[in-house]
Parts: sequence; C-alpha cells; structure tokens
Amino acid sequence: MAAGKEIRGKIKSVENTRKITKAMEMVAASKMRKAQERMRAARPYSDKIRNITANLAQANPEYTHAFMQTNDATAGGFIVVTTDKGLCGGLNTNLLRAAMVKLKEFQTAGQGVQAVAIGNKGLGFLNRIGAKVISHATHLGDKPHLDKLIGPVKVLLDAYSEGKINAVYLCYTKFINTMRQEPVVEQLLPLTADRLQADKDQHGWDYIYEPDAQTVIDDLLVRYVEALVYQAVAENMASEQSARMVAMKAATDNAGSVIGELKLVYNKTRQAAITKELSEIVAGAAAV
Repeated sequence: MAAGKEIRGKIKSVENTRKITKAMEMVAASKMRKAQERMRAARPYSDKIRNITANLAQANPEYTHAFMQTNDATAGGFIVVTTDKGLCGGLNTNLLRAAMVKLKEFQTAGQGVQAVAIGNKGLGFLNRIGAKVISHATHLGDKPHLDKLIGPVKVLLDAYSEGKINAVYLCYTKFINTMRQEPVVEQLLPLTADRLQADKDQHGWDYIYEPDAQTVIDDLLVRYVEALVYQAVAENMASEQSARMVAMKAATDNAGSVIGELKLVYNKTRQAAITKELSEIVAGAAAV
C-alpha cells in the first residue's frame, strides 16, 4: 500500500493548506470591513476640500498656483500605490499592467520617468523595469497614516513645482464592491479644470484671505493633493482585503475539490489492492 500511503500524505497536506486559506479568508473578511469604513469616512473630506479648492481657485483668478500650470519638462512622475503583501489575486498585476501602458507612452516619446512607490509590490516592480524611484513608502500596516505618505509624495510635488517633471499620475486600485476592483491611472498634476469643478448649484463666494490669497491657496492645494493620495491609499487597502478574501475563498473551495478527488483515487487504489489479494488467495486455494 505504498501508493495508498502516498495519497494519504497528499490528502493531509491539502487539508492543512485548506485550514490556512480558510483562516486567511476570515482574517481578510474582518479587515475588509474596517478598511471599507475608513475609505468611506475619507470620501466626504475629499469631496469637501475639492469644493473649497474649486471655489477659491475661481474666486481669485489673478493668481495661478504652480500645480495648475503646465511646463515643458521632458520627464513625468508616477505615484504607484500597491500592496505590501501578496495572495490577493490579480489586484497588483492588473494595476501594474495599466501603469506600464502609461510608462511606455513616456518612453516612446523619449521622456524620462520618476516614480514614488507606495507598497512593496510596486517598489519591486519599478526596480525590475529600471524606473527611477526617487522615494518610497512601505510597511504601512492595515491603517494608512498621512504622516508616512507626505514625505515620499512631497518629493515628487516639489519636483513638479520646480519644473523638473511635466505631469504627475496617480496609479491605484479603486474599490467598487467586494467582487469588483478597478485599476485607475489618473492625472494628478497639473490640476485640470474638470477636477477643480465647483458645484453648479452653489453661489460664488468672495473670500477674505488671512494673511494673503497666495499663502492660503498654496497651502490648500498641497492639502488637496495629499487628500487625493490618502484617499487612493485607503481605496487600495479596501480593494486589497476584498481581493484577498475572494482569493482565499476560491483557494479553500479548490482545496476541498482536490481532497475529494484524492479520496476517490485512494478508495479506488485501496479497493484494487484488496481485490488483488483476494484473487491471489483464491488462486492459491484452487492450485492446492
């Protein structure tokens, strides 16, 4: 019964794997709910600061911030938001494929690329393709903290303000629902008119600036961009836990199917061995 013993070993191994994937599914389900709550809690702030920024930009048209101006630099910037860990299906693969399409557009045009990696998977990908990584943030944990994101992102924002890059793109996975997450590559800088679009039903406001309009708008636009990056990280974390839960559930179901098939093979092998032994006994008795 050497073959039967080997099959029993395989069954035991797959059962242990199924226990692990089931536990990871339960953990991801718990973290997913918390990540979705943080993501939904951050959305009202992002919407409100967008409205305020749009109103301020329209109320003071004589001053134009550097984030709203274009330049003739020959390089582009990318903020790539990925996960620190794997086992979440094709979440990172789909995002990095979409980011690679945009990167090739810059390379085809003969322009350089500077990148900020948020997450280990994106950092490893950018290093493999030879992209210039000027800063990175990894090991963010289960809850994003703005103080860990400001430093790496500010390096790219300062490069745009100084005219070293002509555009900044934000690459992340947008959470739609538990079963669906979409990779997004959107232009972050320069801020376009459709992004800074005030609500049509709101009246224009005449603001009193303290200390002056330039200082207020400069600080507000920096906070606006930081809020967009934070929202992207929160969306990506919610997408990560959802994708991991679905992937682990699929792995658990597949392990159950494999165990059923192995048990069927084991029973057939065991039955064949018993039949062979009975045939040998009967043949020996007939020969005597």
